[in-house]
Amino acid sequence: MIADKQKTPLLITVGTAVVFILGGAAAYWFLTQRTGSSGEMPTGANIIPQDALMTVSVTTNETQWERLREFGTPETQAAFDQTLVSFRDRFLATNGFNYQEDIQPWVGQEITFAFLAQKTPAAASDSPTPPPAVVTGDQSVVMILPVANPLRAKQVLDKQASQNTTEWQKREYKGIQVQESRDPNASSFSTAVLEGRFLVVSNDPQAIDRTIDTHKGTPSLAATAGFGQALNQIQTASSFARIFVNVPEAAAFASTNSARPVPPEELAKLRQNQGIAATVSLESEGVRVRGISWLNPKSEKQHLVDNSANSMPSRLPVDTVMMVSGGNLQRLWQDYSQGAAANPVALINPEQMRLALSQTTGLNLDNDLLNWMGGEFSLSVVPSAQTTPGLLPLGFVFMVEASDRRAAEKALERLDGVMSDKYKFKVEEGKVGNLAVVNWQPTFPLSITRGWLDNQTAFLAVGAPITEAFTPKPQSPLAANPLYASTVPTDLEPNNGHFYIDMNRAFNDQTLALPIVPPNQQTWLKAINSLGVTAAVTSARTTRYDVFVNLKKGAKPTPLPPPALETPTSPVPEAESESTN
Repeated sequence: MIADKQKTPLLITVGTAVVFILGGAAAYWFLTQRTGSSGEMPTGANIIPQDALMTVSVTTNETQWERLREFGTPETQAAFDQTLVSFRDRFLATNGFNYQEDIQPWVGQEITFAFLAQKTPAAASDSPTPPPAVVTGDQSVVMILPVANPLRAKQVLDKQASQNTTEWQKREYKGIQVQESRDPNASSFSTAVLEGRFLVVSNDPQAIDRTIDTHKGTPSLAATAGFGQALNQIQTASSFARIFVNVPEAAAFASTNSARPVPPEELAKLRQNQGIAATVSLESEGVRVRGISWLNPKSEKQHLVDNSANSMPSRLPVDTVMMVSGGNLQRLWQDYSQGAAANPVALINPEQMRLALSQTTGLNLDNDLLNWMGGEFSLSVVPSAQTTPGLLPLGFVFMVEASDRRAAEKALERLDGVMSDKYKFKVEEGKVGNLAVVNWQPTFPLSITRGWLDNQTAFLAVGAPITEAFTPKPQSPLAANPLYASTVPTDLEPNNGHFYIDMNRAFNDQTLALPIVPPNQQTWLKAINSLGVTAAVTSARTTRYDVFVNLKKGAKPTPLPPPALETPTSPVPEAESESTN
């Protein structure tokens, strides 16, 4: 029986795993003095079931873990160290293990966690083809530790087994010996040794059996369509972590835990999407992520390779706090709205947005607005040089290159009329320098200005007065900002857009550029200087993403405190693999 069943939605699982990797939590026993692997499948990929929701592989290189501990503020460093200690004490010291003595001498270069959806057998059927198992909404975790030194591993494990008293029950599954702990005071675990090369540990006996099934020939993660080719595009010389998300399986699992389950016909559409993979590397100033998403090689869906987002960083002022840009807003919305119904965690409901716009303005989102927004666009937060009572010292500006200037003018003039007639805004023409603009003045202190930066590029600025900062062009552009230049990745050229945020100013108590977040999250956000993302469509079936997280540097880390528990309570399973038949 599983001691701790997890019912966390996959989005939280994914987010937690990534936070663990970037600085939120980790496993102390991963620390050793080996270099990370690259240019190959993640550890254990050939024994991980192909329907795994996601995998997270982390290095066992002690130097890299010590380097990660150097990042952050004193508060986040202390919190991270405490997480390491808690993880170590829970899974090592509590079970009588010492990492340096019991794990380090034999473990390989990389350890993999595989997350599997728990399944129950389908009801009996007379059909010659057995019905598929039913996903329960719970998940299991399988940890795969590569055995780099089998002889040393056997010596250590035999020694540990003789010193502990917890009862272990042995069973055999398809010729493989499985051992399961039976300690009412601790979490239960199942273990097995496969191929003489992998120690497999799980909180679910069924997950161990499924791993053995894969070892015996059922489809594995390594056989996932396009996986190897995708990994080749994001390999790095020495990665800290590698992540894979099985998009259709993950979405189906998330749907079972969602208050808004996805209809089966919509989930079927997601089968055209195959996966998302990423490699995480540590650099002197922070963490770099090279990511890729790809479609199933047999999918009817294909991407249009059009990377034309290059002008927005030059149109915005140097002190821009945040910017998100892209190459074609119309196409982006079409892609999003077509897939939103199959996304159980979609933040925006397209139909609700269409309805809201129609009810408030009388305009049709697709026909009246997006129909002419076929060019590059950006949405940004810009500080204001002017202070207005009752307003925060910043504004939001939306820019878009119009693919049909005449249609754009018609829609914007209709919008002027709605603001004037329905909402009683004072709508009048004005000028910013030599640039003609239209001002919407409500009865409360708020600046709203729209206009054209050139023959193609329309803008709408809302909030504090910021129009002078970018019209007709900024004195010094965002592209010239050293923080922007060092944060936003540049390897993907040409590209299809960027995301940039200056975290120090975005979450500053004085500006409150972005929504207030809970105190525990603020602590972690304060460890980040800036975040940059660059995206590019690299083929009809692949999209690349490069991410850089610029982190604060703290004091040199000190050794972690000794384990809180010293008394052995549980043995390690015998290092025996397949039994002879």
